[in-house]
Amino acid sequence: MFDSLTSRLGDVLDRLKRRGALKEQDVEAALREVRVALLEADVALPVVRDLVAKVKEKAVGSDVLKSITPGQMVVKIVHDTLVETLGGEGEDVTLPVDPPGAILMVGLQGSGKTTTTGKLALRLKDREHKKVLMASLDVARPAAQEQLKVLGEQAGVTTLPIVPGQRPVEIARRAMEAARFGGFDVVLLDTAGRLHIDEALMDEVAAVRDVSMPLETLLVADSMTGQDAVNVAKTFHERVGLTGIVLTRVDGDARGGAALSMRAVTGCPIKLLGVGEKLEDIETFHPDRVAGRILGMGDVVSLVEKVAEGVEAEDAEKLAAKLSKGEMDLNDLADQLRQLKKMGGIGSLMGMLPGMGKMKNQMAQANIDESMIKRQEAIIQSMTPHERRKPQIIAASRKRRIATGSGTSVPEVNKLLKQFMTMNKMMKKVGKLGKKGLMRGGFPPMPGMPGMPPRF
Repeated sequence: MFDSLTSRLGDVLDRLKRRGALKEQDVEAALREVRVALLEADVALPVVRDLVAKVKEKAVGSDVLKSITPGQMVVKIVHDTLVETLGGEGEDVTLPVDPPGAILMVGLQGSGKTTTTGKLALRLKDREHKKVLMASLDVARPAAQEQLKVLGEQAGVTTLPIVPGQRPVEIARRAMEAARFGGFDVVLLDTAGRLHIDEALMDEVAAVRDVSMPLETLLVADSMTGQDAVNVAKTFHERVGLTGIVLTRVDGDARGGAALSMRAVTGCPIKLLGVGEKLEDIETFHPDRVAGRILGMGDVVSLVEKVAEGVEAEDAEKLAAKLSKGEMDLNDLADQLRQLKKMGGIGSLMGMLPGMGKMKNQMAQANIDESMIKRQEAIIQSMTPHERRKPQIIAASRKRRIATGSGTSVPEVNKLLKQFMTMNKMMKKVGKLGKKGLMRGGFPPMPGMPGMPPRF
């Protein structure tokens, strides 16, 4: 979401870090570029003014200008100010102490409200071990209630039975009664949306709020709508009283201004981010981690969490043992490619590594994307079990058959096999170097990633 902003701010701050000493004029010139970058990223003007003023006040002090690393100090000040603008400490969704408790999902039509309701339900069920009931209050949009029912079946979450002709307030009341009798912890109420804010929408949401007395009223907003999303948040907060915001489609090419503006304009914390199309693709919003990503510092904590969720410790140990002996086969490689997709793909992980954000352009030029992973997976799947275990037996005729079966070409098959053999040899060599071999011997490039540095 922040790619363009990260690139612009990274260039400005890199120039500051390269200078041995800074004058006040240097800081002011850099902040002018920061201001332009933020405005171009759709950040609200009052928020930009406030952020730049705070940075300038701290950055032009004698302690910074006369420090040993003034450029680094300015970067730290920009980071800390971004964290403050984004909300300081992250806030998670409030859960009921005395169940059942309602969470009201509000927003405009098309913002991803129903899908987000399903994602949040799965998250509460799996991570928080809560018994969740979902209820669709959207009687205006055709098949909206059926859509939530299908999402419930996919997530393994109960949905309130549909009663034709019931109005939203009646459905909300029935949902709360069903939750009390059924022993549910949380009730997710998916309200109707409109193409734009109108009095009827606000009156309906307010009436549902009064009936359900929700612990949370979460606005689901599309991050790709930029300043419009900020205006929607402000209006909903004034009329209904929001407790938090969920930003959707942050994996798209949005400029990121909505995320930086919403907290400052409404005072409501951003609590969750929708980061993909799958039901599992929802994350807690951490201001410090997001600020790190914006400034190209990476987000190692989120990366570790994502890897821990996607990789079984026992499988990792077995693979490590095989790698150290150079005995990895193509079945193992296929498993790694599947895990990489499960964790969000190359682009998602690269954005979390410090200093790696700038490599995205190089990756794009080298045609390194998620389709590359799928093609490599297809090549491996087109091999026989014996070929996967013993890739050295794959001669010309077998390569032609594999290429035809996978819809690729013989050069692509050759490339995958060559990279696999190189990786195995390198890891065998690293294993012989002992405990610190990985650091001394270098890390093998990921299959299909030419141009990766051979050493840390």
